[in-house]
Amino acid sequence: MRPLRALTWAGSASAVALTVHSLLNARALRVPSLDPPPVPGRVSVLVPARDEEDVVRECLTSLLDQVQLPDYEVLVLDDDSSDRTAAVVEAVAAGDPRVRLLRGEGPPPGWLGKTHACHVLARRARGDVLVFVDADVVLAPHAVAAAVELLRGAGLDVVCPYPRQLALTWSERLVQPLLQWSWLTTLPLRRAEVSARPSLAAANGQFLVVDAAAYRRAGGHGSVRGEVLEDLALVRAVKAAGGRGGVVDGTALGTCRMYRGWAELRAGYAKSLWSAFGSRPAAVAVGAGLAVTYLLPPVAALGGSRAGAVGYLAGVVGRYAAAERTGGRSLPDAFAHPASVAVLLGLLADSWRRRDRGGLRWKGREL
Repeated sequence: MRPLRALTWAGSASAVALTVHSLLNARALRVPSLDPPPVPGRVSVLVPARDEEDVVRECLTSLLDQVQLPDYEVLVLDDDSSDRTAAVVEAVAAGDPRVRLLRGEGPPPGWLGKTHACHVLARRARGDVLVFVDADVVLAPHAVAAAVELLRGAGLDVVCPYPRQLALTWSERLVQPLLQWSWLTTLPLRRAEVSARPSLAAANGQFLVVDAAAYRRAGGHGSVRGEVLEDLALVRAVKAAGGRGGVVDGTALGTCRMYRGWAELRAGYAKSLWSAFGSRPAAVAVGAGLAVTYLLPPVAALGGSRAGAVGYLAGVVGRYAAAERTGGRSLPDAFAHPASVAVLLGLLADSWRRRDRGGLRWKGREL
């Protein structure tokens, strides 16, 4: 029992330390202005879209409502959709000359679909700043101007304002809040902005703003053409080329519902989670660390361990604070944090299992 007790103490101590770190990070997180000034120069807003007919109109409507942007364009690439995505975009473009529809025929060998779509969009863009927006994101009217002001004002080359994540079903509520919680808890945000170390990087391609010159110096999406997590790879490439940046607060800038229910969520994480930590040994190490820190203490607490109870409460506090900071649902969801971590570990194992078997697919394409 002594080794298990020692492991419980270690896990609880780790949970406390990480929660303290997350509270410090919450104060250091950069927050864009709610009332940004007009943006000088041209801005290109780029939307890759494949089978997005249900959401792309709302996305484009929000993009055309942007304020404080005297000169901007909205380019949408229909990535060989099988639905009415192109028709919806055409209808919007017919009423506003700022919108242009490009048509893609799928990625060439060696490219993944989204990286190629973003590459094509960037080549056609004329802006000094490139703003990549996923078709399921809805932005506030000040969002683009605020993100560009933060990019320029803070002397950064790339920023990823993390939109508020909408989670409605039980599976979404368990898993999706872990996105913001993970980098708030583990990543030293200000140090990460200036470090070129790959491990000190976080990103979100839902809303990614990059200086066009820095993007080209880094090789653009051509340098990450085969990466499943292309957003993270792009931020790493920009920083490796001498740039600075990372995630910032996008809670007041936009919303996104990534997945609708368990089936979509499981498929979405299966396609990418295997690549999140670089290698199988790294994934195993991360999984073991999460289990010791956030699963062992609550299990020990059920057996009367005071140290385990402290560790469990530390995890709950960290999850609660992250939700409050990023516009998520804090209560009662924070008390289910161990269940969230357990589901995440199951998704990680499932992702590796599917990759080993081959045939991982997303939106009808092999990865």
